[in-house]
Amino acid sequence: MTVNITPLHDRVLVRRLEEKETVKGGIIVPDMEKEKPQEGEVMAVGAGKIEKGRRVPVDVKVGDRILFGKYTGSDIKIDEQEYLILREDEILARISGMAKAASGKK
Repeated sequence: MTVNITPLHDRVLVRRLEEKETVKGGIIVPDMEKEKPQEGEVMAVGAGKIEKGRRVPVDVKVGDRILFGKYTGSDIKIDEQEYLILREDEILARISGMAKAASGKK
């Protein structure tokens, strides 16, 4: 999917990754009761912020899976798809390939 938006400076465009709809006991949780996921995929990245006259590149890249805080960023909607724009310093962690595989086993 191509997104025609480029964040400025150290901002990152993220698509939230949806959580599973059932819990261990098989109970389906209605959409209204679900919390928004705190895991997402980076869709676009700004060029980085400028410090002391030099541009500092952003540490994440398009395609990375990341974790972010519950109340961070700004929700936006583009072509009926919801995204989140947040600053690089609001990103808590990048999820590596090993962590992705481990989280899929349950």
